[in-house]
Amino acid sequence: MHSLTRKRALRKFEPLWADTPRHAVRTQRRLTTFDVDVLIVGAGISGALIANALIGHNLSVLMVDRRKPIGGSSMASTAMIQHEIDVPLHQLNRLRGTADAARIWQRSAKAVEHLASLVDALQIDCHFERKNTLYLSGASYGSRALQAEVSAREAASLAATLLPQAILRARFGIDRTAAIETHVSAAANPAQLTAGFLRHAQANGIPIVETVEITDIREVEGRNAVATSDGRIILATHVVFCTGYEFLKAVANKKHAIVSTWAMATRPRHPRPEWLDDYLVWEGADPYLYFRSTPDGRIIVGGEDEKSDDAFEDPAKLQAKSDILREKLSDLIGIRIGVPDYRWAAAFGVTAQGLPMIGRVPCMRNAFATMGYGGNGITFSQIAAEIISSSILGHADPDASLFPFV
Repeated sequence: MHSLTRKRALRKFEPLWADTPRHAVRTQRRLTTFDVDVLIVGAGISGALIANALIGHNLSVLMVDRRKPIGGSSMASTAMIQHEIDVPLHQLNRLRGTADAARIWQRSAKAVEHLASLVDALQIDCHFERKNTLYLSGASYGSRALQAEVSAREAASLAATLLPQAILRARFGIDRTAAIETHVSAAANPAQLTAGFLRHAQANGIPIVETVEITDIREVEGRNAVATSDGRIILATHVVFCTGYEFLKAVANKKHAIVSTWAMATRPRHPRPEWLDDYLVWEGADPYLYFRSTPDGRIIVGGEDEKSDDAFEDPAKLQAKSDILREKLSDLIGIRIGVPDYRWAAAFGVTAQGLPMIGRVPCMRNAFATMGYGGNGITFSQIAAEIISSSILGHADPDASLFPFV
């Protein structure tokens, strides 16, 4: 049977999060409900957040996944929950116009704040921590570009401070020409974060059924008839595809690309600069290096992205890439990085403007999708939950047009 989404491996080798507690979610193995108001396809962070956004509105909701919950990209995330987007604001101004670009960045900042509020309200135990961000000058964006970026953010009412070379060296011991410091980001254990939202959905009557493959969708008398690989039919008024980097075939095109990325985590209580416990760090380079610490004193570092949809599956590359990441980080912070406890690799989807695609699927009735997240998966998932749930509930989200399928 064919699938509506492109099947692919989403990660390779076990991330740190796979060995942490409280990330398993009990699911159903077989469908018992076949007529619902909303069918959510995908049990990762996007599906979990959309399900939670629909709680309390007298809707019957069903979630299905071809894997186990949190079995795809969510587990591979480094969970740097940033409001900054891969494409800098001063660049996005040229691509989208200053008004839309500002709204996109502002919405991203609000999403981080909203997510933090939700985690607190639901008391999800996932080591969620508010963080500052340090964006370093690099080969792609030097000090002049960072000055232009700070000016663009200030014009968009987004707080950002330019740190010149001398201050950067004095405060952080980093020798780059400049950096931007901001204060609207966070970090978490992504598996526990997703599991917490999934459990809350289950506690509010939303079943999660694993190993359900969706093969077709047809309109029948104003509703969606959704076929599964074992010949079952689910009737749903609304269908939401939260399949991440397994792009929905109906809207995938050559402007959407799958690339490979690598990450590693050191042993606990690894030597590190004292300031690192309060910061997420990334750089203006392509590919860029990014890193953060965890509550138990590990350093998580990632990057070395390649424009390949399968390079992440190569064990030899995993070793080589982790060696490069260790060397780069050692050079940057002046501390020898030891042999990592964990190495992993994953695929992720990118678009021309570094933005996700969120909203109604063209040529499908009451079908929605969210995909193509780039480096801001969790933040964009929160935005998607807000926009799509508003549409299902009959409310017009003012930013719904900002993330079209193109």
